[in-house]
Amino acid sequence: MSNNAVAAELGNRLERLRLQHNLTQQALAAEIGITPKSYRQLVAGGGKLENVIAALRALNALEQLDSFLPEPTPSPLEQLKLQGKKRQRARQRPYPQAADGNPGGRIEEQGLDW
Repeated sequence: MSNNAVAAELGNRLERLRLQHNLTQQALAAEIGITPKSYRQLVAGGGKLENVIAALRALNALEQLDSFLPEPTPSPLEQLKLQGKKRQRARQRPYPQAADGNPGGRIEEQGLDW
């Protein structure tokens, strides 16, 4: 599809959305602050992006822009770089020796029975 064809298709979808909300072209144009002629140009694939956004806002369909142009996510390699180094192994450390020679961190050797 050419750029003009894509713009015209977006205009057609906007027009169908307006009809679903049972609004006239004049009413929607007045709500977004443009003339009916400017609205017709918008539906034909012309006009400003700001007016498309205003029309979507007036039709309570602004959240559809997320599916139209989603927030880009980092590539898997960039995600790995952002995470930094992860631990892959646990390390065993010897228990510290108490002053009496008894391992201080071992519960079973301190006389506690759980």
